Amino acid sequence: MPKDFQATALERAVGPKLADWREERGLSLVEAGRLVGFSSAKLSMMENAIQPSPTVDVMALGYVYRVPTPEWQFVMSQAQHAADLRMFQQPLAAIFDPTDDFPLLIADATRLRTFTTDTVPTIFQLADYTAAITRRNDPAKAAQLLRVRKTWTTRSGGDDPLAVEAVFPEAVLRQLVGGRRVLKAQLLHLMEVSELPEVSLRVVAHSAGGYPAMSCPFTWLSFPHRQHNDVVYTETFLRSEYMETRAQVEQTAERFSALRTIALDENQSMELITEAATLI
Repeated sequence: MPKDFQATALERAVGPKLADWREERGLSLVEAGRLVGFSSAKLSMMENAIQPSPTVDVMALGYVYRVPTPEWQFVMSQAQHAADLRMFQQPLAAIFDPTDDFPLLIADATRLRTFTTDTVPTIFQLADYTAAITRRNDPAKAAQLLRVRKTWTTRSGGDDPLAVEAVFPEAVLRQLVGGRRVLKAQLLHLMEVSELPEVSLRVVAHSAGGYPAMSCPFTWLSFPHRQHNDVVYTETFLRSEYMETRAQVEQTAERFSALRTIALDENQSMELITEAATLI
């Protein structure tokens, strides 16, 4: 067992599966250990994620317990992935940071579809609005958001403008980010960008109630080359990541379509934005 071993969430998921296999066969720790050639103590530590579960041991347990091959292969792959992460001992951001890379993807994209939950979409944020969100806790984040906005500005004023579809809840129009002056300027800016032919803004009204993807903001990007698959970017204050599998993109497409359906149309949305700006 590695010195000062601390199980990851993935390793803690593997252990109970090994215990389930054993219990489904009605075997005690001693009986199972005897069959596979482990001590009962080692088997107990694996099941409780007190020590790592080597892939060769997972394979041996799967064979002894007569677990269907696809099932033990899947658990073995989890154990291998956990071992690889532990061996490398670096977070993914040390190699590739999606937050830093995101503006580059926007520069290459042909279409951007975004859903935000509590702020104006990043590409449309004015500097003062962004500063009000980030100044107190994250200067690096403020710089990254500025890069996103500059990329959008370049694209919107060029010969190859980025097509944008944005959906956000009505609460975004009411939240006094930066105070009344800053929010009013921001809403007026939304009214300006909405006039661009490549921009579509839709607001989910309070009256809509619950809606798809609630509390789950995302940005979905499409690209001109068939070798470049769509990418979905998600972010929290702890991490950012890309979702790129076909299933992930399809699920995102379904939710975005549902959001556009439940949201006000573009004209109604602009009326609501105008009303909010007038009342500030």
